[in-house]
Amino acid sequence: MSAISADRLLRHAERDVATRPGAVTSGAASLGRFVLRRTTRDRLTVDDVVPGRTPQRHVYGAEGTLAVGAVDAHVTVLDERAYAAFVREGAIGFGRGFIERWWTSDDPVAVVQFAIRNMEGLDRVRNRTRRWTGWISDPVRKALPRDSRERNREDIGAHYDIGNDFFSLFLDETMTYSSAVWPNPDASLADASRHKYDLLLDRLGVGPGDHLLEIGTGWGGMALRAAERGARVTTTTISSEQHAEATRRVHDAGFADRVTLLTDDWRDLTGTYDAVASIEMIEAVDWRDYDAYFATIDRSLKPGGRAAIQAICLPDERWERAKNTEDFIRRFVFPNGFLPSVGAIGDSIGRATSMHVVAVDDYTEHYAETLHRWRVEFDAQLPAVGDLGLDERFQRLWRMYLAYCEAAFLERHCLLHQLTFQR
Repeated sequence: MSAISADRLLRHAERDVATRPGAVTSGAASLGRFVLRRTTRDRLTVDDVVPGRTPQRHVYGAEGTLAVGAVDAHVTVLDERAYAAFVREGAIGFGRGFIERWWTSDDPVAVVQFAIRNMEGLDRVRNRTRRWTGWISDPVRKALPRDSRERNREDIGAHYDIGNDFFSLFLDETMTYSSAVWPNPDASLADASRHKYDLLLDRLGVGPGDHLLEIGTGWGGMALRAAERGARVTTTTISSEQHAEATRRVHDAGFADRVTLLTDDWRDLTGTYDAVASIEMIEAVDWRDYDAYFATIDRSLKPGGRAAIQAICLPDERWERAKNTEDFIRRFVFPNGFLPSVGAIGDSIGRATSMHVVAVDDYTEHYAETLHRWRVEFDAQLPAVGDLGLDERFQRLWRMYLAYCEAAFLERHCLLHQLTFQR
């Protein structure tokens, strides 16, 4: 059994005054209710059952269908700090409230969908403001020091090194922790994960005798699939837990002679390869390092070689603002993570490489389904999660993370793309 360590991730939940008892004011609670009264899309029912007060029910918004089988979203407020955190921290406070059990819901996906739909108007205003001010703030941000490589490893470890036994509870048998792509509605999650690998390998033209470089090993799913095709694979991860498990799986599959597993930072990679793949790893790259990241891919390719990445993306109109803001996922789940946009990737490719874009494929709806299946399985495994020593607070963090992401893909607030490049 691997070591289970969630303390580094949970420390990010401590970073705000709103968690302190007595930090709530009646003004914050009133302002929170005022904001909710301004909602116009779909419907949210709030049962306020704060101890010491008469229970109240409030209904906000209008009728609408948020999800299959859900007519409205429902929240039960258990602590006044739910309002204060929401007012002071926005999406971060919204998620914090669920983690701390200041509010709860039987269907947090519908609650997040309600929030996304009713923030669209404000988002448009904030996006325009960011476009007007970016020329000032971008040079300042670019001049600031980058995170050290040690900090990068710490951030990656905070999430991926929670423990292999934990992730195995809700991932499929391929241990794929990235979106699957369904070949047909009846396929299992494992088959859809394998189909995703096949799509990327087909795009790259990887077959017997080819040498593939993979940036971001995960638990070895892509490397194993490529090795099954007769390819050689060099793959790297800076997660110690993933490296250990991927090494075991490669050895058990009998592919130790075809797969080389590294623990190198992407900036230190050397050699040239027939193809390069990277699945949902660019999200750990700072936007200021995109040119260096794609230049690394470019110099790793033989002339005429292809590269393919699978990336969680923001719509282009939100990317400029997101560069300088923090949300629930960056605070609590993927410390210092950052999502690209297709436009930002294309701009970097044009500036820093000799590659050009061959294809951009959209699989957003497949990520919503992948997350739904992970979430259902995680909820079914809650007793086993507890047996690993992960308490209810951590379980609520993870449940909100999965629900938050599922809703974001359902609403196309986040997108999933496979992008193929050729040198």
